[in-house]
Amino acid sequence: MLKKNLRYVAIAFVIFYLLSSPQDAAGVVNNAFSQLGTAGDQLSSFVNNLGDGGR
Repeated sequence: MLKKNLRYVAIAFVIFYLLSSPQDAAGVVNNAFSQLGTAGDQLSSFVNNLGDGGR
């Protein structure tokens, strides 16, 4: 029951944040996607180095 209520509170907070400050919310989303892209690049580099024997 508590988890369900916390989920609704979190969703309500996200909606409130998006509506009250859309430019800041867009910046957060852009930053999140940028970080995901960086993580993907680092992961692919790691896997490539595994295949090369660490050279």
